[in-house]
Amino acid sequence: MNDLIAGIDLGTTHSLIGIVEAGFPILLADAHGSRLTPSAVFFPVDGSAPVIGTAALRRRVTEATRTVLSVKRLMGRRLAEVENFPPYALTAAANGDAQISMDGRNYSPAAISALILRELKALAEARLEQPLHRAVITVPAYFNDAQRQATKHAGELAGFTVERILNEPTAAALAYGLQHLQETAKIAVFDLGGGTFDLSILEMREGVFQVLATHGDTQLGGDDFDAALLAHLAAVAFPETDLPAEARSRLHEAALAAKHTLSTADTATISLPFLHGSRHFEHELTRREFEAIIRPLVERTRAACRQAMADARLTPADLQQVLLVGGSSRIPLVRQTAEEIFQQAPNTTTHPDEAIALGAVIQAGILSGAMQQLTLLDVTPLSLGIETFGGLMNVLLPRNTTIPCKAGEMFTNAVDHQPAALIHILQGEREMARDNWTLGQLTVPFTPAPRGQARVGVQFTIDADGILHVLARDTLTQQDQHLEIRHAAVQVDDVQVEEMISASVEHALEDFTERQWTEAEMKGRELLTAVATALPMAHDHLDPTQLAAILHAKAQVEAALAAKSLPALKAANQSLDLATEELAALLVEQALQSALARQGLLD
Repeated sequence: MNDLIAGIDLGTTHSLIGIVEAGFPILLADAHGSRLTPSAVFFPVDGSAPVIGTAALRRRVTEATRTVLSVKRLMGRRLAEVENFPPYALTAAANGDAQISMDGRNYSPAAISALILRELKALAEARLEQPLHRAVITVPAYFNDAQRQATKHAGELAGFTVERILNEPTAAALAYGLQHLQETAKIAVFDLGGGTFDLSILEMREGVFQVLATHGDTQLGGDDFDAALLAHLAAVAFPETDLPAEARSRLHEAALAAKHTLSTADTATISLPFLHGSRHFEHELTRREFEAIIRPLVERTRAACRQAMADARLTPADLQQVLLVGGSSRIPLVRQTAEEIFQQAPNTTTHPDEAIALGAVIQAGILSGAMQQLTLLDVTPLSLGIETFGGLMNVLLPRNTTIPCKAGEMFTNAVDHQPAALIHILQGEREMARDNWTLGQLTVPFTPAPRGQARVGVQFTIDADGILHVLARDTLTQQDQHLEIRHAAVQVDDVQVEEMISASVEHALEDFTERQWTEAEMKGRELLTAVATALPMAHDHLDPTQLAAILHAKAQVEAALAAKSLPALKAANQSLDLATEELAALLVEQALQSALARQGLLD
């Protein structure tokens, strides 16, 4: 069992751990028989060791400000991006990242998550009666690089070597596929958990899983439903006043219980005696009332589903299964919405709370060799590239490229004798660099050379965790510059992610037109520079007709540039190209004769 690797679902609400035992993936239960460990950390006021899991969750009503919940939603995020602040105190780190402030100490979300992971590690080691050092940990498919790195760091802080960061919908599909190994099918995984939503399209073919497309919202989940319901109930209970912290915590607890009840019943009774002073609160919450409250949130899932389907170039009729996973997928309105989107009844046979963890265990088994009948091919959700001359986005790895993957391209200097090249690394779907997100920058020094003669190779590698590594090399000196995109990665909220995708579609025509103009303008100015340099050298060898044609074509390019007319500039560039063919041939001949003369090969 030395090669044992654990599979872990580090969830917003609950977390789970499992291993492959005797060829079968199993999830491990605690001493009370529960496989679900609440993702909760309580800090006692006396400064003693933090309490993790169920015992911590019990303190959220009476000591909400000391109980850290839903920390996953803070992973890899700036404080300025946090919208619904939790009861516990948050502060900004030096780089702007959100931190939890407790008793004069600041804890990163990764450090809090590490406490949860350490609890899972201890649970597993007690069950296995041996140390456990390796793990696969799941994340939402739409976690950006900073969030993935924070998750990996949390695993390392907990004492794990993190073998793989696995997308949650992919894990759910693996769990489903274990029982359907011989099938060929296209599957949509609709994953709505406590804090995040993902939609992934996968193709399963005799044990090989390939992710075709993914989309999602890492700030949409059961927590948001709870917050909306709590605000509604607070307004009903005491519209004239703000509830104190303890009363709000009690109402929050009652809202959670009512939400769970309404997944199977039409009504839920909320009864809270002495909620505020001597005042009681009684309310009969109907499923219809609850659905009206959360409907705007549930509707947000539609755009992600449509985009993923478009990226995969599929229609609902092409799908054989729609899997629902995540605790919030139990809500009838969510199931109804999924059925409307995909025009078929969703598959609810997988355990909504355990499917992702089970898939993580299967992936761990694949890596350790304990399970060999499955293969996983994941994808990167957004395009990656660099800025090139003229402010263009040059894509090296298109979105939905299967990972792990590698791609490279050769670039040259745009200016005479420049001493270095700045490699500006971008992520996004727009044609112009300015409209995409900066992931990082690195500078590659090289020997100064005339324009177009220096050579820099740039290589992007995305590892199995979806983390980007950049290598830039001066081909003359063979000097390398490396950059691993870590916490300085995309610091944008998920609304901006969705806006990026929709903007790329909305502005596709104008972006393409601007790119065409920029490329035509660069070519036109390059031609004008070349003609200005070449004419004095070969002027005497051109007949008047040739010279007049060149000057006329040159004037056309200058006029098209001044008028900013793309059709005219394209035509003028072509005309100048044709008019200068003889000039180019003369220059080549002169250069050849000059070289031969220097070598004493001419009379």
